[in-house]
This record gives sequence, C-alpha cells and structure tokens, in this order.
Amino acid sequence: MVREVIPIALADDNGLFSIYQAHQKLYPRAVTGRFAHLRWGAVFMTQIIFYGLPWLQWNGRQAVLFDLGARKFYLFGTVLWPQDFVYLAALLIIAALSLFFFTAVAGRLWCGYACPQTVYTELFMWIERHTEGDRAARMKLDAGPWGAEKLARKGVKQALWIALALLTGFTFIGYFAPIRELGAQVLSLSIGPWQLFWLLFYSFATWGNAGFMREQVCKYMCPYARFQGAMFDRDTLVVTYDERRGEPRGSRPRKAEPAALGLGSCIDCNLCVQVCPTGIDIRQGQQYECIGCAACIDVCDTVMDKMGYARGLVRYSTHRAVHAAPEDTAHRILSHLLRPRVLIYACLLVVLCGGLVTSLVTRNPLRVDVIRDRNTLARIGDAGRIENAYRLNLMNASEHALVIDIAVEGIDGISIASPSHFEVAAASNRAVAVRALVPPQASEPGAHPIRFLITARVEPAIARAEKASFIVPR
Repeated sequence: MVREVIPIALADDNGLFSIYQAHQKLYPRAVTGRFAHLRWGAVFMTQIIFYGLPWLQWNGRQAVLFDLGARKFYLFGTVLWPQDFVYLAALLIIAALSLFFFTAVAGRLWCGYACPQTVYTELFMWIERHTEGDRAARMKLDAGPWGAEKLARKGVKQALWIALALLTGFTFIGYFAPIRELGAQVLSLSIGPWQLFWLLFYSFATWGNAGFMREQVCKYMCPYARFQGAMFDRDTLVVTYDERRGEPRGSRPRKAEPAALGLGSCIDCNLCVQVCPTGIDIRQGQQYECIGCAACIDVCDTVMDKMGYARGLVRYSTHRAVHAAPEDTAHRILSHLLRPRVLIYACLLVVLCGGLVTSLVTRNPLRVDVIRDRNTLARIGDAGRIENAYRLNLMNASEHALVIDIAVEGIDGISIASPSHFEVAAASNRAVAVRALVPPQASEPGAHPIRFLITARVEPAIARAEKASFIVPR
C-alpha cells in the first residue's frame, strides 16, 4: 500500500529549516455507539464518585478525608496516621500493577475510559458541542469574524467551562480539608490563602487541560503514552484496522460490489480520523497517540451498516489475531488471553489486595511511642526507690474512645508510680507522662531492658508491648 508522505520541514532562503510544526486545533466529531455509551457510563460513574464522596458522612465526620493539618487520613471506618505510610505504599503498588494488568490485557483502557484528562475533555467537549454546535459548525464559527453571535456562544461556553472547573477544584480541595467547612468559607469569602491558591490552581489546570490542551496532554505531557509500548505484545487487545479486508480503499456507490471494483471495504470517508480525539488515522497502524477510546470503531461500524458490509473493519483485536485466518480470529484471541504475563500480574494483584485487606481488618488500632525523659535519666525518690520518667504517646485509630491501662515489667519490683490508666478519645492521640519505680538495690547499675504493657480495659485484645530501658545510677 502506498502512503502519502507529508513533509514536515521546508528550507528557507538561507538553507535553514525547522522541524517545528505548529499545533493545529482539532474538531472531533460527535459519535454514538456501544463504546461511546460505555465511555459516558464511565464518565458518569467516576464523576458521581468524585463529586459525591466528600459529602458522604461516616460516624459524624467526613467519610473520606485526607486531613493534612491534623495528619490523619479517614477512609470510612479506618483512620490512618503518618506511621501507616506502608498502606499508602501498598495502595500505590496495587494501582501500578492494575495499570500494567489492564494494559497487558486490553491496551490503554484507563486512558480511553477513566483517565481524568479523558473524562474532563469529554465533559468540556459536550459543553462545547451544545454551545457552538458539532464539528462543521465549530469550524465555521472559528473561521468567521467576531460578532454578537460568536461572542455570545464563546462567552457562554467559557462561563460553563469555568464553573465546571471551579466545582472540580473545590471538590478536589474537599478531600484534604473538611468540605462542609470549606463550602461555608467560600460562601462567606473567608477562605484561607493556601486553600484559595490550590482551589484556583486546580481549577485553572482543569480549565486549561480539558478546554485547550486536550490531546496535547496525552501526546506530549503524559509519560504513560511513552512507556505503554513496553507493556504491549502480540496478544494485547488494541484498536486495530483490518488492512487485509479494507485495502485498497476508495469511494464507491452504496450498491456497488467492492470486489468488482477491485476495492476493499474501506470507503475512505475519513470519519475515523474526524472522530479521533487525538487526531490520528488508525488506518496507518498502531500509534502511541491512540488512547483506545474506540470512537473510530463506533463510527466505522455505522458506515459499514449503511454500506451493507459486515462490521469489524476497525475493531478491538490483537496483532496476532488480525493477521490470522478470519475464521480463527476469536479462537486466537481467547486462547492467548491467559498468557504468562497476564497471569503473573493477576496473581500479584490477588496477593497484594488480599494482604492489604487482611492487614487493615486485623490491624491493631492502638499505637504507642515510648520516649525517655532525656533531661533526667534517673533520680532517687522516696524510700530510696529509683525513678525513671517516660513520655508515652498513645494513638487511638478506632472509632470509639479507649480506656488504657499501663503496666511495666522487666525488673523485679518495678511498678508505675503515676496514674496508670488514661482515656484516649476516638481517632485521636494523647501524650501522657509515666514514672516507673524500682526498689533500691533491685538491680545492678546500668541500663536494663523493660517493657510497657498497654491494654484497652474493655477490649483486652487491643494491647501493645513496647520496649524501653531503665537506668539504674551508680
């Protein structure tokens, strides 16, 4: 097949040339079909979760809140502290493995259906189509002179874009600051400077990325588009063009027989290019700019229906299957789906997800840090007893208050001189001072290992044993 070669650089009078190509605005055509419905279903699902989750209440507080000021993360009934960073690390590893798994199975599903850039670009283009019209109308409007109608359409579009961007920025900040308090501050114009900065920053990022940069983010800024090729193989499901069936392409009357004209099924209508959000031609083969949204599949199936041809000229398939015999295609796809790479990713995901859930369910909600009083290592108290002072930082990660009993062991006769029980409120921490006493001459001079036993009075299963050292002066 002969393909057109487009020059990308022309020499000037001095013999110099530039390889820079100015960006040309894309005008994606609206498309309907099964994959378009799936894509909009993903948009609705993700946005209902994103906009609604911060307003959900749990035990009288925000259900999901990453409270950076208080250094506490609330995830429904779970309260995480900075010491629980391992859970965040595990979650990031699971997210990365999930991305690898779905990419190995079916290419850039994340990019095409759930990536925030794709989701908000869809929303912004939906607003654009309803204020400026479809592809032809938008191109005509942009090419025409400024007037009252153009100004009104552009103004309404920008107003709706900015409103959606501000709502998105406000909701995003609501995951890191109590959203109800944040809303009251915004309405009373008493929002803090840092909160205002991040609100405007994320709103501007949403407005700029989804409204103007669009495909440039996917093509030039997103690193995933660059390393995705390393995760593809001959058995990865991707959007493909059946070159064997479609070529040679060319226009023809609707009732004409392609074989009689020496043509393939592709009528060269270029609709697959016009609906592509990144502006590529899928007929040129697999390209890193393809985000797997399947808009070209929907529009091509529509054209095939009108021409009376079988669907699937552009379809989800694998490199191995698209070059196989037509009757063997489905069998080849299914037989190679459960290949070693996919099985390894799946096993790792099951193990990590199971371990994370088990750890969260069985974790001890009580955490204790023991800190010695470094100002006074030891002193002699009443009746010659030796005293060491400690500070215990008690952290209660449960959803109810705990009454804590503190005991100590490790040296004969050692005891707690200060009050030995304390109450720690739900999802909070409390620092308490504790004095440990040892009878005179109960141990040799020097440092001796001891253990503080911290137990919840009503729930003995909630307990900790923390090591410390007791100093006996010479």
